[in-house]
Amino acid sequence: QVQLVESGGGSVQAGGSLRLSCVVSGSSVSTTCMGWFRQAPGKEREVVARIYLGPETDYADSVKGRFTISRDNVKNTVYLQMSSLKPEDTAMYYCAAKDPICTWRFTQPNYWGQGTQVTVSS
Repeated sequence: QVQLVESGGGSVQAGGSLRLSCVVSGSSVSTTCMGWFRQAPGKEREVVARIYLGPETDYADSVKGRFTISRDNVKNTVYLQMSSLKPEDTAMYYCAAKDPICTWRFTQPNYWGQGTQVTVSS
């Protein structure tokens, strides 16, 4: 059973930065497609960023150039570095895994973390 535990959320002012972490157990991040999703109040959950089995990554247009997804195979952890944060980035952020079969631009992960709240004030 794959388990995902997020941390790193918090409250920041616009223009600030945060780094979210997702510690993975039950699977290896080096062989699992991972992603970060977010859901704001009253809105549908949306993809933020995904990282695939190679170095490939993709991002939502709204975060390109500001957010970076990465993984540490030794720590079995996936990160989301968020910079130049905007109030519209305020949401609950979820780590997700597409395992065992990875598909390009996946939108239906098999596993989810519990979420970590990010609040950006203007």
